[in-house]
Amino acid sequence: MAVPKKKTSKGKRNQRHATWKAKASTAAQRALSLGKSVLSGRAQGFVYPMDAPEDEDDS
Repeated sequence: MAVPKKKTSKGKRNQRHATWKAKASTAAQRALSLGKSVLSGRAQGFVYPMDAPEDEDDS
């Protein structure tokens, strides 16, 4: 099992945490933007299933 040889500095740790949190913020912002575009009907490049009206006559 791999074990770190030296203690990681607080600065390096904080940098890693900041990067991780920034990725989450960016992902949330993109998801919100995509949701807004889908609701407004302007979504391009995003395919989602639409419920087709079902016909009740079984002839």
